[in-house]
Amino acid sequence: MSVPMTTIHTNPEQIAELLSRGVIEVIDQDDLATKLQSGKQLRIKLGIDPTSPNIHLGRSIPLLKLRDFQKLGHKIVFIIGDFTGTIGDTSDKESERPMLTPAEIKKNLKTYIQQASKIIDIKKTEIHYNSSWLKKLSYADIGFQADSFSLHDFISRENIAKRLSAGKRISLRELLYPLMQGYDSVKVKSDVEVGGTDQRFNLLAGRDLQRTYGQVPQNIMTNPLIEGLDGRKMSSSFGNTVNIFDEPKDMFGKLMSLKDEFIVTYFIVATRVPLSDVAHYEAQLAQGVNPKEIKMKIAFEITRMYHDATEALHAQEYWISTFSKKEIPDEMPSITPSEYSLLAILVESNLVASKSEGRRTIEQGGVKINGEVSKDLSKLISTGDIIQKGKMHFLRVE
Repeated sequence: MSVPMTTIHTNPEQIAELLSRGVIEVIDQDDLATKLQSGKQLRIKLGIDPTSPNIHLGRSIPLLKLRDFQKLGHKIVFIIGDFTGTIGDTSDKESERPMLTPAEIKKNLKTYIQQASKIIDIKKTEIHYNSSWLKKLSYADIGFQADSFSLHDFISRENIAKRLSAGKRISLRELLYPLMQGYDSVKVKSDVEVGGTDQRFNLLAGRDLQRTYGQVPQNIMTNPLIEGLDGRKMSSSFGNTVNIFDEPKDMFGKLMSLKDEFIVTYFIVATRVPLSDVAHYEAQLAQGVNPKEIKMKIAFEITRMYHDATEALHAQEYWISTFSKKEIPDEMPSITPSEYSLLAILVESNLVASKSEGRRTIEQGGVKINGEVSKDLSKLISTGDIIQKGKMHFLRVE
């Protein structure tokens, strides 16, 4: 039986948006545009290291770009960095990144494919774990690859230069990471690699190594790094993320706390709302429309993307009743605790991950009992009391 040919779409408007929406740089843009118009199927690569259990909206940006390529008929190659994750990419770090153990990586990556499937069509995606080839490299192989780069290439990178001038340690291990990511491109014969602006050096390393191995160098496409809920770069280490596996109510509530100046950026890079609609929202904001009205649209859209319209609507109604109208919801989880101290209940109910986190949350005024802030670490709770953590989490004590 013959395998049906994949239809490659070459619509100029679709290609133009692919090359510009949420894109900072394309190398080589003219070459990639020509290839996209040729009708040939390209191999589009993205690698993600499972350094945390969650894929957040910052990481959704290149995944959405994969989906754009996929809709045009191109082949998506998704690499889970179970080997590179143990080594640690230092591209966006101000200090040495600690190595993770294989056990930590294995735990983190359990649901990565399931999470990615919220965005890309996994059935049409080629999936690899890079330990399958990186573990097999010998010193001779690594020496051959390393000869393609100079020490100056590495230390001239902005974040590395800053660390050197500050006298901070830089491990030899960190020098090897770009070689590993670059070799991934060689193994999968990628035509295009996408990634954040912090990945630029690593993406270019892929081009260099492909030349070294006699392959046509991949084009690269970089996307912006978005700010998280506190205004810093979205990062699991900062705890300022919106995760694509967040529950609808949590996702919607987090997005409603987004700083106003990031609304338009989130529409452009984290959704596929038509750009004409985004321009309309931007104009409304400029004309003085209450940002909360537009923010509710972005919160609804992103929650709908990762759940569905019904769940997004329920999350919106919940947010309006609990935060906008400052009401306590009728329905909430309940607990019959083993002991009735506030701190113990926070831990036992998983509202906090540990006693130390619970103490910080209470001391910072992040916990209410029956609508009143309580900073009493030894507070005893009574049956029927309602505990509120943050803006969205409620618990009734039985």
